[in-house]
Amino acid sequence: MPFVLKKMYAEKKQRAFLYLIKELGYTQREAQRLIAKGRLLINGEAMTKTTYEIEGEFEFISFEPATRDLNPHAVYDEFVIFDKPSGVLIHPQNRNTAYSLIDELKYQFGMDANIAHRIDQETSGLVLCARNKKSERDIKMMFQERDMQKKYLAMVHGEFKESIVVDAPLLRAEDESAMVRMVVKVDDKGKPSKTSFKPLKYFPHANTTLVECSPHTGRQHQIRVHLFHVKHPIVGDPIYGQDEIDIIKFLDKEITPQYRIEKSGASRLLLHASELEFELYNKKYHIKSKVDFEKICFESMCNI
Repeated sequence: MPFVLKKMYAEKKQRAFLYLIKELGYTQREAQRLIAKGRLLINGEAMTKTTYEIEGEFEFISFEPATRDLNPHAVYDEFVIFDKPSGVLIHPQNRNTAYSLIDELKYQFGMDANIAHRIDQETSGLVLCARNKKSERDIKMMFQERDMQKKYLAMVHGEFKESIVVDAPLLRAEDESAMVRMVVKVDDKGKPSKTSFKPLKYFPHANTTLVECSPHTGRQHQIRVHLFHVKHPIVGDPIYGQDEIDIIKFLDKEITPQYRIEKSGASRLLLHASELEFELYNKKYHIKSKVDFEKICFESMCNI
């Protein structure tokens, strides 16, 4: 586990955040944030007030990154790119998460390295990570200003015949039904959302199409919802295009891999972040994944 409970001792009474700064090397902002998140404990009880004073024994939950030897796709002075496998989280969901991409990044490149954007756990592909605080700010600003061009590959149900642009607003709101965790849908009250789609190859034996997806905005589940909206849901999508009872089973981790293949067409979501194109510090980059996504698709659709 990357989260380790450590016993510590403060010889004299002092503000807890000052102790973390002096003894563990955190910045004031980091130390106060960790305390507020409940990472400092007295007699097993979390102390969340950043002004709290400590003396004597206490415990601190430390993040110590682990590795599974995931080699980076590309390494530069200011940033690094990983080609994330499907199933790997970007950040830990909780303290019991055994491994996430942030583990690998910080293990290999130090605690100042940080992930600059997110893709879903089941989406595979390129993830851009900053190697220091300055490049993190600049890269996140680049995403915010939409100066990053991204392309994805998706295997979708049916024959996707023509290139189209889907310009449909997306609303993230709680559903009144039991599918309360499925929160994104096309709705006129939602935020502007736009995606371009181009069919690359149709596979008649499986009745699926490999599609290139270019999002112009960055909404949660944007590509998945837009493809579902035009009646070409992504193969392996366990939410969009599925019955409510099966969605709940998936979210509660009560669905077998074979049942998922029977219902959705694949054992994983067949969506892959394939290209990143951007300019950083007056230099242009166009980075492509080397993964054979078509091969992965048919391995994941093993019963077709």
